[in-house]
Amino acid sequence: MVRTALIILTIIVFSVNSQSVLGQVRVNGRVFDMSQRNPMQAVSVNSNSGAGTMTDSLGRYTLVVPETDSIWFSYLGKPTPKYAVQNIRNLQVFEVALHVNITELKQVMVKPPNYKLDSIQNRLDYAKAFNFEKPGISGSTLPVTSGTAPAGVGLDVNEFINMFRFRRNRNMLAFQERLLREEKDKFIDHRFSRALVIKLTKLKGPDLDTFMVRYRPPLYLVEQATEYEFQLYIKNSYEKFHKLQLIMGDLRKDDN
Repeated sequence: MVRTALIILTIIVFSVNSQSVLGQVRVNGRVFDMSQRNPMQAVSVNSNSGAGTMTDSLGRYTLVVPETDSIWFSYLGKPTPKYAVQNIRNLQVFEVALHVNITELKQVMVKPPNYKLDSIQNRLDYAKAFNFEKPGISGSTLPVTSGTAPAGVGLDVNEFINMFRFRRNRNMLAFQERLLREEKDKFIDHRFSRALVIKLTKLKGPDLDTFMVRYRPPLYLVEQATEYEFQLYIKNSYEKFHKLQLIMGDLRKDDN
């Protein structure tokens, strides 16, 4: 008799609305634009309890929250009013239409970096540092006059003062050196790009990372090599890298 009662009780527990587990409910639905025809992707779905998710490419979402919670939706930083979970009639299909027309949203164009334009802009932004020269004694362009007649070329006073601004000069030279070094590194990265290496070697993952560090070309090669010569350097380097991998693999087998 007791066993029968336990079985009946178990059936009753499992037959209770599967949406509720320890006071939690699962809210499912979709989000559309104002036309109620176009599903919206990447809409944030939030709750007072801190739970959150985002809609997929079909506008669908699933969120598990307490029964006493409230949820709201947010797109492009604009939140909707909050909806009390207890007032949602159908937790399986809770659809919302946002006051957005996705056909009118502006298209965003992402342009790849342009090394030449970036380099020119960098030179303009830091022209003072790039063009800096250590001060020295030089003649002024203004003549020294004696009475009303020019007597000769005088000393450039500003240049003379700058000669003794040792800390400023040292910092400017160090900054100039850093900018030149970064410009050279970016030029190497521009030619010795991961995309080019992958195209020529088919390397991926950790092997690609190792190759990029181990066979990073010197500046003189990057500056002087033609496109054919540069690609040949990468191919030859890959052959060395591949042979070394085979040797290392054989050594590991011998150790085992």
